[in-house]
Amino acid sequence: MAGRKSDFTLTKLDDLFTTQAQRDEEQLSKIRDIPLELIDDFPDHPFKVRDDEDMMQLVESVKERGVITPATVRQKEDGRYELVSGHRRKRACELAGFETLRSEIVDLNRDEATILMVESNFQRSEILPSEKAFAYKMRLEAMKRQAGRPSKENASPLATNFPQGRSDVELAEQVGESKDQIRRYIRLTNLVPELLEFVDEGRIKMRPAVELSYLDEDCQRDVVDEIDLNDATPSHDQTIRMRKLFNEGNLTTEAIHAVMSEEKPNQKEKIVLRGDRVRQLIPKNIPVSQTEDFVCKALEHYNKFLRNRAERDSR
Repeated sequence: MAGRKSDFTLTKLDDLFTTQAQRDEEQLSKIRDIPLELIDDFPDHPFKVRDDEDMMQLVESVKERGVITPATVRQKEDGRYELVSGHRRKRACELAGFETLRSEIVDLNRDEATILMVESNFQRSEILPSEKAFAYKMRLEAMKRQAGRPSKENASPLATNFPQGRSDVELAEQVGESKDQIRRYIRLTNLVPELLEFVDEGRIKMRPAVELSYLDEDCQRDVVDEIDLNDATPSHDQTIRMRKLFNEGNLTTEAIHAVMSEEKPNQKEKIVLRGDRVRQLIPKNIPVSQTEDFVCKALEHYNKFLRNRAERDSR
């Protein structure tokens, strides 16, 4: 025992007197250009990588200056690498025609890698509700495994004991959201893809979406059909009633139709114009962004024509 304690003390002293230059050199030794074909994406990565305008700007930056901040990978047992952070940088390298990705190799287990993956991606300026939902769920589950099984007093399935408190409270403090809001986000992972997409698009707000998450898949798909049929999403009150009917075992397809067919107090009549029919009547030199202005002016002229004709007919 004495020998082990002495070895441990020497190791700590070595770390204490290591220079910053030596530490920087040690870190650089873990940074290398890894072939893209050997790098696998993180399993069930919750953050979407889009080939949008921001990506095209990143591609141009990579072409000009390379990857400035190395990606983070961990080596797998089969010799391949798993991408922890840097999925957008990897995609930019692919689009730029590069064959390798500048990466730092870190020694992390799966739970540590999950936590780092979520933390690094939360630095993005825009994060979709669906991305937050699955990221919070993955991170809480990793935190729970790291901390051990919860006590009997701590019955929440996604909360466990930490020295600082429960895991959901700990995560709430880390990300700056309330634990109740985090639980709402995690409930979204129970939505069918179509409803989750409506949430990402802003067509369904958080609280109605949470109520819908308690319905089974068949009922949720009936709701999707009604949304397509009525071109209207359910209100919070409607989702509360549907959840109540579901809990009572009375949420049939007919019941969903009856609830969704109700006209909401703030629901306004919509005018739907077929894009292809409208577009063929608009000169090709009018950009799409000016379509609404062109249509409104055309309607004003047509309305004026109808008034003038009515006045002539009345004489």
